[in-house]
Amino acid sequence: MVIEWIKALIFGIVEGITEWLPISSTGHLILLDEFLTLDASDAFKEMFDVVIQLGAILAVVVIYWKQLWPFGKQHNPKPMAKQGFGALVKKDVLQMWCKVLVACLPAAVIGLLLDDWFHEHFYNAWVVAAMLILFGLAFIFIERWQKNCTPKMNSIASITYRTALWIGVFQVIAAVFPGTSRSGATIVGALLLGVSRTAAAEFTFFLAVPVMFGASLLKLAKFGLHFTGTEITLLLIGMISAFLVSVLVIRFLMSYIKKHDFIVFGWYRIAIGILVFICGAVGVIG
Repeated sequence: MVIEWIKALIFGIVEGITEWLPISSTGHLILLDEFLTLDASDAFKEMFDVVIQLGAILAVVVIYWKQLWPFGKQHNPKPMAKQGFGALVKKDVLQMWCKVLVACLPAAVIGLLLDDWFHEHFYNAWVVAAMLILFGLAFIFIERWQKNCTPKMNSIASITYRTALWIGVFQVIAAVFPGTSRSGATIVGALLLGVSRTAAAEFTFFLAVPVMFGASLLKLAKFGLHFTGTEITLLLIGMISAFLVSVLVIRFLMSYIKKHDFIVFGWYRIAIGILVFICGAVGVIG
């Protein structure tokens, strides 16, 4: 039993690190499962990998609460109205959420229609390796291409609804192909569209809240609510560890990208992708 708790803790730590860095949380969890498998049913493990993301979501909510909560007179430079209920509504936050919802539409439609088919055909180590390398190359190319370019959008407020929709289209790639990285795909898309690194990362964090919450509810609905005591314990351990690690990783990433680009993550993706291919070739993973 204790061994399974330790496994859940490790999965939560990996989720907390890889969810926010553009290196693919789903991809790393799939690879981790090749070497460290929970003693549980396949249905539970599939649900577990998604639902522990709720812990990571909570980290975003805690860190960015003021930027996410659309109500209140404090920290409200742009109220919807001078008096009445409108005075309690933060216009800029409400507009931000509208952009986030627009960006959610493509992945929501595709995910609801084809989630099971994607999981059956693409959720394996080979696809993970290929997408790790492909998007690693994309990060290196885009960062070098845009080295001397000035971003057109330096804040979430400056992101247009059209840009938000296109960022959502890039997110679909991550929904289809594990190893892409949801944050990686949206950041790559945002950079290509002229969004600054800081704004791209923050928008990615905020976009994760409804996307990951919705994905978790979908998996819970498919699995059902008939949990054993052991399964509940494993979920809680995974979620709590993912939350604690996510708080540290989000703060690190936002500090890091103020002075550095994403190229190092591109090289990391390529290196681990090649390692996965080698392991597959010699039969270490299937």
